[in-house]
This record gives sequence, structure tokens and C-alpha cells, in this order.
Amino acid sequence: MGSDDANTILRMASLATPMALRVAVTLGLPDRLRGDGAGVEEIAADAGVAPVPLGLLLGHLATLGFFERTAGGYRTTEYGEHLCGDSLTTVLLNLDTAGGRAELAFAELLHSVTTGRAGYDRRYGRDFWADLAEHPPLRESFDRQMTHRLRAEVPQLAAGYDWGRFATVVDVGGGPGTLLAAILAAHPGTRGRLVDLDVAAATRTFASQGLENRASVVARSFFDPLPAGADAYLLCDILHDWDDEQAGRILARCVEAARPGGRVLVVEAVGGRRGRTDMDLAMLVIFGGRERRVPEFEALAAAHGLVLDAVSDVSDGRLLLEFKIV
Repeated sequence: MGSDDANTILRMASLATPMALRVAVTLGLPDRLRGDGAGVEEIAADAGVAPVPLGLLLGHLATLGFFERTAGGYRTTEYGEHLCGDSLTTVLLNLDTAGGRAELAFAELLHSVTTGRAGYDRRYGRDFWADLAEHPPLRESFDRQMTHRLRAEVPQLAAGYDWGRFATVVDVGGGPGTLLAAILAAHPGTRGRLVDLDVAAATRTFASQGLENRASVVARSFFDPLPAGADAYLLCDILHDWDDEQAGRILARCVEAARPGGRVLVVEAVGGRRGRTDMDLAMLVIFGGRERRVPEFEALAAAHGLVLDAVSDVSDGRLLLEFKIV
């Protein structure tokens, strides 16, 4: 292996740049340095950090094009504008958000690969969901993260499948209710219920869109009994957060609650089709889960009396697996 190859590998493995980006976003530097920019001393005083280390941070990120030097300090470049504002990028990079905090669990990847268990629990002393329950700001940031993540695909998901087949849909773990609201808006004959531990955001979503008469919420864990008798139980980006045992428990609750002939609809970035290999590792280290492939879903579901009936390309990033109860 030549020295160029070795240097390339070392640069790929270096933690300096990914951590520098996260610290810059957490401190709000891209937004603070927009326009004419500012001097290091001024920004350090404003942010409550030491000026010399801040200068080192900005100097490194300037070599990558996120900032540029000015006569008086630094300013954000056009490229660096991608680190500004409230977006999926900034929510995931900010170390004070659920996504940014979770990514630090990659320091425990060796533990996860060795044991098959989440590294998050090992790093923070509690699992991801218990952490969110303990820290409401983390929960709020996670809801924003999911809203950003689904924003471009929600219209596709609502239009790309015949939800109107179902008189009632239960969105299991539906978070802020963005997807269920879009489904109901596109299919006026369908009613919906959303189940989640925290339903405040979903309540606001349904009220803001005038859906109170067709959408209701249930504050409950999806490991507990679900609202019974619906035609379809929707699991969007749920099962990949759990190992096979826990994912099986969630499916069992759906089967238990569904009316005869009901359906369980799994919407995820399926491995080998829409799933990314880096997300496989993220699901492992944060949750102990993974982006399952279609045969893995079939095997998991079969243990609970579910048979895969159809696989649909419903959006750019996700498939819908339709299971019937037998």
C-alpha cells in the first residue's frame, strides 16, 4: 500500500472533521458568522468559549470550505450555509439534540459489533427511549428530526399507496402525526388513530389541519394493547429501531388488535432496496436494530401469523410491506 493510500485511509478514519462540524453547529457558528462574519474574540465572547481553541476549530473548517478568512476574522461561505438554520442536517449534527447525542454512541461500536447490543445504553446508562423520556428537549428535537426526515417523502407516501381501502388506520408510534395527517387529507373516507407515548405534537398537528373529527390520539406504548378493530396498523420507521425480540412484540400487538382480515403495513428503508449500509450501523449502535431485508421481515412476521402480500415502492427512500393476518 502506497503512502497516498495510507493517508487517504487515515483521513477517512479521522474523527477531527466530523467532530469539528458537530461542535461548530452546536455552538451556532455558521449562523453567527453569516454575512460579513465576525472576529474570533467577538464570537468567543458571544458563545462563551475560549478564543484560541475557537480559532483552531474555525481554521480547520476554513480549509474545508465551510468558512473563509476575512480581514477581521471569519465568515460563513455559501457551502457553509448548509450548516445554518433548522434543517435535518443541523438537527443531526447538533450535540444537544437527540440525533447528535445518539451519534456519539458510535464510540461504542466495538461493543455493539461484539455483543449485538446497542452502544447507546452503554454510553449513557439508559436506552435511547428512556433518555428521551428523561429529557423532554431531546424528545422535542427527535420529533423535529423525524419531521425533517419524512418531509420530502410524506406526500409520496400519502399518494403512493391506496390508503382509501381502509376505513380506519392506526399509526403505531406515529410521533408528531405528520404522515397520518397527510394520509387522511388525501383520503377523506379514512379515519385514523395515532398511538405514541407523547401525543401532544400529534394533537397540535391534527388540530392545525382541521382533522379533529377524523383523527384521535392514544397516549400509550406500542408494547401495550393497541386500539382494537382497525383495518390497518401502520408501522413507519419503527421496527428498525428494535431487535428481533422487541420487533416481534410490536407485530404481535398489531395482530392482536386488528380486526379479522386486517393488515399490518411496514414502511421502512428496506435493506438491499432502500436501506443504506451506514444506517445499518447507526440502527445497531443506537438501538440494537438494523435495516432488515425482505426475507428477514417475512421470517419475523411469520412467527406472528403474518404473511407478506405485497411490496410497494411508495417513496424515494422507503418501501411498504403489506402483511395480511392468517
